Amino acid sequence: MVTAGARRVGAAIARELARAGCDLVITYRESGAEAEALAGGLRAGGADIRLERLDLADTARVERRAEELAADLQRLDVLVHNASAYSPSPPATLTAEQALDHFRVNALAPLLLSRRLAPLLARSPLPAGGSIVALADVHALGRPRRDFAAYAMSKAALVEMVRSLARDLAPAVRVNAVAPGVVAWPESGHESDEASRRACLSRVPLARAGTPADAANAVRWLALEAAYVTGEVVRVDGGRWLA
Repeated sequence: MVTAGARRVGAAIARELARAGCDLVITYRESGAEAEALAGGLRAGGADIRLERLDLADTARVERRAEELAADLQRLDVLVHNASAYSPSPPATLTAEQALDHFRVNALAPLLLSRRLAPLLARSPLPAGGSIVALADVHALGRPRRDFAAYAMSKAALVEMVRSLARDLAPAVRVNAVAPGVVAWPESGHESDEASRRACLSRVPLARAGTPADAANAVRWLALEAAYVTGEVVRVDGGRWLA
């Protein structure tokens, strides 16, 4: 199951897991056309794809749907928390609701989904067992950017969820995170212009942006291959953490 798997990094993760032999439940909020197009391509490759429209900001709905899926699905091996609310929140204009929106999508919804689906994941027959992989952010690991406090706080909460659930769900379920740097530029707004992109890349030792596939490869490794890894955060940032 991949949340917000219809486009960008989520779609790359879905494709990578499908190539690895997984059937998929893909959630989306507004990207219905993209979700259908992606599902068509994956089905042509032999994967069984189920699409779920789900607004992760509606936490009551998230919990109800997760409970229904836990009863309905015959098997679940991997849960990928890819969905993310991302917007700047300068202190001068920050509102409580804006901060709560980030927290609901980026931290609380993943916790609720993990809680409801953990018993199903614990029954995974895979050699490495069931797995949860969350998409964090390298800037929420102690390298915050200006004007993104609400986003960074919510992603930091997600990382702490990973570490906590790694203990709570062991040994049956492994829980890890991938913390990307730049693997998909914003399509509009902050850091979408060329000057901002050049400034960002000047701080990356590998001197280039990554790709959604770079993050997807790390997710696939943690989900399906890293049998003795839990509670870890894998940075996929071109060395940005060092600079």
